[in-house]
Amino acid sequence: MSAVLVAGLLAGYGIAMPVGGVATYLVSLTARTSLRVGVGAALGVATADGVYALVAAAGGASLAGAVEPVVVPLRLASVLVLVALAARGAVTAVRAYRRHGTAAARAGTPPGPARAYAALLGITLLNPATVVYFAALVLGSPATASLTHLEQGAFALAAFAASASWQLLIAGGGALLGRTLTGRGGRLATALASSALITGLAVHLLLGTG
Repeated sequence: MSAVLVAGLLAGYGIAMPVGGVATYLVSLTARTSLRVGVGAALGVATADGVYALVAAAGGASLAGAVEPVVVPLRLASVLVLVALAARGAVTAVRAYRRHGTAAARAGTPPGPARAYAALLGITLLNPATVVYFAALVLGSPATASLTHLEQGAFALAAFAASASWQLLIAGGGALLGRTLTGRGGRLATALASSALITGLAVHLLLGTG
């Protein structure tokens, strides 16, 4: 069982640590709102990783093969979601900057933790490559070659814990950034830089669909 837990932890960190559009959005969201919102969003990402880890552990190669035909359409959907998030973030930041008052919160109602959780859960679930990643690890590791139901759950729980710890670290960085850049100009620059980076990552993802 310990080998399965270690394999799950390594798998969770492996899928969570690369910085992509979701991580960038998580930092930006936390900086604009609060740590509570960031924690909700971080747990949404980790939940999706845990679900995909469980699905991969239970389904293995057959599930990875079933997902393969819809990888491109779902990747395109993910691109559209990221571009929409980038555009909304930029527009909100510009509107907030043009208002002579404080804050980005005036440009619209900020999401609460529950809404942030649901939004990031949905965005992360749009990435079917995650289940292929976990399936490859399950099939390629001697520790996870033939898992019982209990071990499948332990693998997924460990992957969730690893992903959650990393996403919470990212959210904490976003909260620190938000406290540091309290001026209107600083928040505008951060939001626009974040939107530009998210758009660039979305374009990179789109180019990888071929």
